[in-house]
Amino acid sequence: MDKFKIGNKVLDSRLFIGTGKFPCKSMIPQVIESAGTKVITMALRRVDLESKEENILDYIPKDAILLPNTSGARNAEEAVRIARLARAMGCGDWVKIEVISDQKYLLPDNYETIKATEILAKEGFHVFPYMNPDLYVARQLVDAGAAAVMPLGAPIGTNRGIRTKELTQILIDEISIPVIVDAGIGKPSDASQAMEMGADAVLVNTAIATAGDPVEMAKAFNYAVQAGRIAHLSKLGRKQKLADASSPLTGFLRSSHVR
Repeated sequence: MDKFKIGNKVLDSRLFIGTGKFPCKSMIPQVIESAGTKVITMALRRVDLESKEENILDYIPKDAILLPNTSGARNAEEAVRIARLARAMGCGDWVKIEVISDQKYLLPDNYETIKATEILAKEGFHVFPYMNPDLYVARQLVDAGAAAVMPLGAPIGTNRGIRTKELTQILIDEISIPVIVDAGIGKPSDASQAMEMGADAVLVNTAIATAGDPVEMAKAFNYAVQAGRIAHLSKLGRKQKLADASSPLTGFLRSSHVR
């Protein structure tokens, strides 16, 4: 599969994964290996460098690219504070902006997300904003300095697939920076569909973490993302309303002399 250039990195995999909801943290290294991914997202509130108990960072390979998220932030100010803390703690300069004040549907606040993105991009962060798929908002995020946009496929943790397909396709077609489909992807075929649409990558957590066998499910997503990307690069065949046989239906019988 072709390389993925994003931020200040060149990646072999277009699958990003999260670290929440796993039955036990000890399986995370196996999941990461099975997924073939290098980009791992995590909530900063699950990181405690001074704790003597289990720390999520203990289970993430040293060569992984950390993508701490600002989960829990209700406005731009809180998101910026969390991002700065993550960098100060040694988590790098990649950050996924999540600004969510709605506790029922957990939908991102696009306005506050733009504000946080602009501030952090000026401070040298590679900012990955989680957003509702809206062309005008995506353009503002590009202008604000985002490294990519991360439109939701469906509300967080629902495993409902890409319910925002038409709006997400507009972003893929019109935005000059990478589009990474995030949230709601529930099965490998959803991830493959996103890649076939032309998305640059997908981020998956719940669908892997809550599967019966998370390690094998991570492998399935790995293959699905690769298949979808190859299909996109190969250019999908056109759709049409009427049937069109692969082989001629006439000629052979008409030219036959059999009576």
